Amino acid sequence: MSKKHQYEPGKFYWSFLLPKYWGVWIAIILFMLLAILPWAIQHRLAALLANAAFNKLKSRRETTIRNLEVCFPEWSHEQVLEKSKQVFVDQMIGVFETLNAWYSPQWFKNRMTIDGLEHITQAQQQGKGILLLGTHSTLLDAGGYLCGQFLKLDVVYRPQNNPLLDMLIYRGRATIYKAQIDHDNMRGLIRHLKEGDAIWYSPDQDFGLKQGVMAPFFGTPAATVTAHRRLLKMSKAVAIPLYFYRDGDIKDPKYHVLIEPVVDLLPSDDELNDAIRVNKIIENQIRIAPTQYMWFHRRFKTRPEGYEKIY
Repeated sequence: MSKKHQYEPGKFYWSFLLPKYWGVWIAIILFMLLAILPWAIQHRLAALLANAAFNKLKSRRETTIRNLEVCFPEWSHEQVLEKSKQVFVDQMIGVFETLNAWYSPQWFKNRMTIDGLEHITQAQQQGKGILLLGTHSTLLDAGGYLCGQFLKLDVVYRPQNNPLLDMLIYRGRATIYKAQIDHDNMRGLIRHLKEGDAIWYSPDQDFGLKQGVMAPFFGTPAATVTAHRRLLKMSKAVAIPLYFYRDGDIKDPKYHVLIEPVVDLLPSDDELNDAIRVNKIIENQIRIAPTQYMWFHRRFKTRPEGYEKIY
């Protein structure tokens, strides 16, 4: 449990019925109702909401545009703007896909394929824990649901500041994941890996240099988390890249899970080289479906002395 939170994840407290939580209850009920809408309405509604968000959320919009300018210099200004709008669309679609995964999972039937499952099977047959290296995808927990149809996996999560919202998300995710492990719970992560679990872990955000090093990401130096090196070393687990994405006509989408071979010699004795290798894995994943990544996070916010500011 995170030190910042003194409540038990997933547990209902009578205090959640107090007036200060009524707004969250109303929002959750509305979202549950949205989950039963036909997909034809869901994806169109997502596009409308995304357009409104793109116009209203100035900071997120500007961060997304700047990230795409930095990571895809070959794109014209018009292409960057078009792709930035699509990021917001894919994110809102991801919200509906997550709601469907939580409350209407039958919607995904006959829409899923997987490649590379043998890499998971081989590692498990060897008694190895598996750290699944992935990204912060706009598919959100729908991606976890897709993977969960082929293998049992745990997820690393960051507790929400609002305890009611945290409870509801935790319970929704409980239908998908074998276990949910607080990102601060290093001992729990190591224990689950030693027990042979497969844990979805996304080392693709900027948490400063106390937890990592500067390494190129799409050719631009970025603060890169390296805590997974410690996890792998202490648990003797293996690292396997995991990616999932939506494809095809949005009216009748298909979903693909891609599992790559074990990353050799990770961790090595070279922290920087390990960070470069993992960033390249993530970069190659993102290039498959560039707008299905959460570009509205400030991936390049840490700029040590001598580095040009991005934002």
